[in-house]
Amino acid sequence: MDSGRSLGGIGALLLVIGTFVPFLSIVGIILLLMGIKNLADYYKDNNIYQDALYAVIFGIIGIVAVGVALISVFTAGAFFGTAGFLGFGIALIVGLVIAFVFYILMAMYFRKAFDALADKTGQGMFRTAGTLLLIGAILTIIFVGLILIFIAWILVTVAFFSIQTTTTPQTPPPPPPAPP
Repeated sequence: MDSGRSLGGIGALLLVIGTFVPFLSIVGIILLLMGIKNLADYYKDNNIYQDALYAVIFGIIGIVAVGVALISVFTAGAFFGTAGFLGFGIALIVGLVIAFVFYILMAMYFRKAFDALADKTGQGMFRTAGTLLLIGAILTIIFVGLILIFIAWILVTVAFFSIQTTTTPQTPPPPPPAPP
């Protein structure tokens, strides 16, 4: 559990720093996933890890969509001149819409994972961070969401480092005895 707490916290911290130094985000997401996997194993709930993994996959698809949209903008203008302006505008809009949808999916799955972590660890800050991440993803359309996403990752960092290391895995209570 301690390693999951540390890996997740360091990974989330690198995601925060990755806002300014992008290559650190790659290391951060790997460490975050390792930490979440460790905690999921500790709490015997693989859904936590699967939800986080789906979130990362959706995030990667969103990043690729933005990359394709930006590449099409530059190549359309360079190769087709003014006639390509309409084409690159359409490509940019389609790419950004696709990215937006996948970022919302990413946030939904991270929220599910963080809600489960909040339930298992007793650290409610995970739930708050998941909600902020989802609201931030929705509000990226007006750019305010980027600030909320940044704050959400800070809260995730604090939540990981605030997990009590003396907690025991919460298991459901045994079923009541069968009636005679």
